[in-house]
Amino acid sequence: MKWLILALVCIHLSEGFHRIILKKGKSIREIMRENGVLEEFLEKYHIDPGLKYQFNKFSATYEPMTNYLDSYYFGKITIGTPPQDFLVLLDTGSGVLWVPSTYCRSKACGNHNVFDPKRSSTYYSNNEQTYSLTYGSGTLSIMLGYDTVQIQNIVVKNQQFGLSVEEPTNPFYYSNFDGILGLTNPTPNTLLYEIMSQNQISEPIFSFYFSRQPTVQYGGELILGGIDPQMYTGEITWAPVTAQPYWQIGIEEFAIGNTATGWCSEGCQGIVDTGTFLLTIPQQYLTDFLQAVNAANYGSYTVDCNNVQNMPTIIFFINGSQFPLPPSAYVANVSICYLAIESTYVPSSTGQPLWILGDVFLKQYYSIFDMKNNRVGLAPSA
Repeated sequence: MKWLILALVCIHLSEGFHRIILKKGKSIREIMRENGVLEEFLEKYHIDPGLKYQFNKFSATYEPMTNYLDSYYFGKITIGTPPQDFLVLLDTGSGVLWVPSTYCRSKACGNHNVFDPKRSSTYYSNNEQTYSLTYGSGTLSIMLGYDTVQIQNIVVKNQQFGLSVEEPTNPFYYSNFDGILGLTNPTPNTLLYEIMSQNQISEPIFSFYFSRQPTVQYGGELILGGIDPQMYTGEITWAPVTAQPYWQIGIEEFAIGNTATGWCSEGCQGIVDTGTFLLTIPQQYLTDFLQAVNAANYGSYTVDCNNVQNMPTIIFFINGSQFPLPPSAYVANVSICYLAIESTYVPSSTGQPLWILGDVFLKQYYSIFDMKNNRVGLAPSA
């Protein structure tokens, strides 16, 4: 498939190429869709096993996401009996569920909801040993406990979770969410693992829709148990997971405008990460990227607001499909215009250049996480 993509890029970039215009009629797929028989046909003949997850809405759990400053997206859960409420960052880039607790004396815990084990009749703990969790923004200490966790109509009993003991001030003191709900590929004791083992969802799949024009009231939705076809257009591109526990997929090429960079000629990797707002670029290519889009480095990567519309579209090539990001997607305008990018802050497990496809990317593409088939699906957001 890679040679085909490169060939198409070369044809597109060659001088004096001839454009052949074909008049396109309706495909069989389009006609079947109009008559309401497409999905039944595809499912019957197993043309795309992902389509069976396009359930009716009553078999899924919809968790609305709140948006804060167009950067953090979080949902509401409860822990304990009676339930104690928490807002948690929904993060496919980490695996642990943790919330602030009454054990914490850090400044960051003082202005957030804290879990009180003494108020829950279903809480228990096997020991009081502390563990460290490291994120791109810092390290915190937690103690492990077990209790009932609820997300909408999903109820998970005896769920392991972290009770924070110490949290760094930056960023957690300033965040509008209380804790983090990790959604990496499920391993024992994680919430996703327990949700499936306790038969709380009908299908082993979940998906994210990020609103391209988020408001404080609505930033999008996490859908546990299926795919909502109303939230995307076109076809789903499926990419196999290349390394666990992250939702990591292969990237075949990266283009800036009409120019293939060749940065992924020996392969690149991309982590699909709902917990990272920015798009991250492999460190070794950051300088070249800034030059290509004419950005200045003044602490942030600024660009001329009057020239944003003339900046190039950047394109990821993933499993034979193109995923373009127009400049309006990767340039933020907050009194000044700057690139919503940074260099990748974690090493690649394969040694290949690593990108993190954060919310900047995911606002453009509906993302599907198939736990049974160990793959990620992407389609243009509706």
